[in-house]
Amino acid sequence: MAADIHIADFYKDAARILVQLYNQFPRPTTVFVEDIAGPDTPDEFGLHSPRHQACLATMLWLAQSGYLTYQSLIRQEAMDQAVLTQRGFTLLASPLPVQDVVGIDVPQPDDALGEETPVLDATQAAAEAHNGIQLVRDVLKHGSSTAIEQVVLELFRQARHHV
Repeated sequence: MAADIHIADFYKDAARILVQLYNQFPRPTTVFVEDIAGPDTPDEFGLHSPRHQACLATMLWLAQSGYLTYQSLIRQEAMDQAVLTQRGFTLLASPLPVQDVVGIDVPQPDDALGEETPVLDATQAAAEAHNGIQLVRDVLKHGSSTAIEQVVLELFRQARHHV
């Protein structure tokens, strides 16, 4: 089965966009495509790469789906005056019931006494102790593409309750 890399990129881009907006909330901010998807050089015709265009499409999808608003696009480079909607903010600020996320490896603190302590499943602990934004941050920092997909999908499922 071929991997759907464009879908994995979508989940990662969506997570990064939501984290960036949460970090600035409630202040509107400019979200640059290159800050999310990495540097891009338009071709000789001025067209951006498919990766750049897909990231911009993710931003627009998040707006159309009610997670963020923005005032305008700056060409195909950025979204200006972007901010989370009430739905987007409450979704990220609320606990996220995610269990059994595979592919995340959150480092455990060392025991100062050298004694073994029971190692809890890091994702389970994060899901129980943190809100959605903390879990998204953890999975972006320590997780695989599969873990990012699972967490973002759960965010979108939970969005039904944050209308």
